[in-house]
Amino acid sequence: MRILIAGGDGFCGWPTALHFSQRGHEVAIVDSLIRRKWDEELGTQSLTPIRTLEERVAAWRELTGKEIQVYIGDLTDWSVVERVFREFQPEAIVHYAEQRSAPYSMIDREHAVFTQVNNVVGTLNVLYAIKEITPDCHLIKLGTMGEYGTPNIDIEEGYIRIQHKGREDVLPYPKQPFSFYHLSKVHDSHNIMFCCKAWGIRATDLNQGVVYGLWTDETRLDERLYNRVDYDGVFGTALNRFCIQAAVGHELTVYGKGGQTRGFLDIRDTVQCIELAAMHPADHGEFRVFNQFTEQFSVLELAERVQRVAQQMGLRAEIAHLPNPRVEKEEHYYNAIHTKLVDLGLKPHLLSDELIRDLIQTAMKYRDRVRFEVIKPNATWR
Repeated sequence: MRILIAGGDGFCGWPTALHFSQRGHEVAIVDSLIRRKWDEELGTQSLTPIRTLEERVAAWRELTGKEIQVYIGDLTDWSVVERVFREFQPEAIVHYAEQRSAPYSMIDREHAVFTQVNNVVGTLNVLYAIKEITPDCHLIKLGTMGEYGTPNIDIEEGYIRIQHKGREDVLPYPKQPFSFYHLSKVHDSHNIMFCCKAWGIRATDLNQGVVYGLWTDETRLDERLYNRVDYDGVFGTALNRFCIQAAVGHELTVYGKGGQTRGFLDIRDTVQCIELAAMHPADHGEFRVFNQFTEQFSVLELAERVQRVAQQMGLRAEIAHLPNPRVEKEEHYYNAIHTKLVDLGLKPHLLSDELIRDLIQTAMKYRDRVRFEVIKPNATWR
């Protein structure tokens, strides 16, 4: 297939592009490279040194003989989107090209407005490009489990059957997003669902949990293909952040009590889930929702697992409970259904001590790249 990876220079996008290319698909990346600029803005950098996108693609060509086409441009610019769709004619688009950090969206008014305009307008442009240029193209959109919040009932996959005053219907599952970022994802979901109904396009919304890990089979091939990994208080996520903190002797920063429970998955399973969605596309007019994660953990459970492995490695890993900068329940019921991708053939890589050890060892190798001053949270919801 011809598969367009929007945001193909990012943490999830780069390994996805390599994965599809390795399997013989014709792959193109469209990216504005803004994620690298956010590192400059925040005074941080990827733990692992990452090459420019041009160098990455050239290395892939040299190692495999496979070509990945690159477009540099912003999805909020219609002229860019129209050109890419007319030239490449994608049969599927994997849409990662959004500002993906809740803390970044909560820094101030400017960052909140940027997040919502960037995410919602970019997705609207993609929807119009599919409608007007490639109506058979399957949109595979990365959503987030954060759309659902933490309700006191089980979280279904996108829809819920409701009985009310003697009548029954299947309705979109209620949304209780955590941040302006998560709100932008809710707006995306509503816009995509409407376009499927109105225009007959087909889309899969992948409500993804928190991604951990670093390596896929392809990114391990050569250091020029390494993926980025973040540890700072804005883009660094639980587990990855804890492993890096343990490696450099920093306290493991748990926000509040640490009872916040979320869905998690290995980066290898992100790539696997995207492939399953692409190989089993939605029908025309269908807005399909999959919950994309493999296990549920509380933040404190993850910190304690990292602490145990780190101590076995001879490292001192203390857990620090910081005042929670977020407005969220720190203890709550959480049970999310995630069967649809398993039914399609997902073979999960469950969290292991070996993976935690590997992350810590990688962080120790690159510990001189860690900037301690950016580890603690600096954005507040209040």
